[in-house]
Amino acid sequence: MLQNRVDPSGNLIKTPARGAWMGNRGLLHDEHQNIVRPFKLKAWLICVLEFKDRKRKVMSPRLYTELFFLDEVTAFAAGHRPCFECRRKDHDRYKAYWVTGNPEYGYDSRVSIYKIDDILHRERMDNKGVKVTYEDEVKNLPDGTFVSVDGKPYLLARKLLYEWSPFGYEIGIELPKNKRITVLTPRSTVNTFRAGYKPQIGL
Repeated sequence: MLQNRVDPSGNLIKTPARGAWMGNRGLLHDEHQNIVRPFKLKAWLICVLEFKDRKRKVMSPRLYTELFFLDEVTAFAAGHRPCFECRRKDHDRYKAYWVTGNPEYGYDSRVSIYKIDDILHRERMDNKGVKVTYEDEVKNLPDGTFVSVDGKPYLLARKLLYEWSPFGYEIGIELPKNKRITVLTPRSTVNTFRAGYKPQIGL
């Protein structure tokens, strides 16, 4: 069993569960298929499982490490964004809504996606490699946002919270009574959802 599934905090875990999307952070494994680093590139991608009939062994030597996600919102929570090559329309849609949802940066449609990657990287982990979170009011959070409750990841959708596992989601529970909550999904991606990007949710 390989350590190539990603949880909403961006951790790489071992599980027999299958994924609906593939991801890429560069070459993370050694010649024995062991993970030796959490990332190599700032461009953390969400890719389709199949593209142009390309086939290869997972974690091949000296090639990028294939990662897998339960659904797109899990990938977004971990800090990934759509790939330009295999998901160009979704990439362009994400970028457009990102620019709209994050006007404080002063970017327009001509901005390089790598500048957005720089911001996402600051939002996903600190300089010690620890997951970055922030606090917000539940009422401000759009569907597709991941939050932490008692140290566990929950998806916010349909005005309910769904506990995440590698195999899927538990039955939805009511939103917490307290108004503020810890958010796992990077702030600028939450703003992107709020601006209109509709991510795939595996419910």
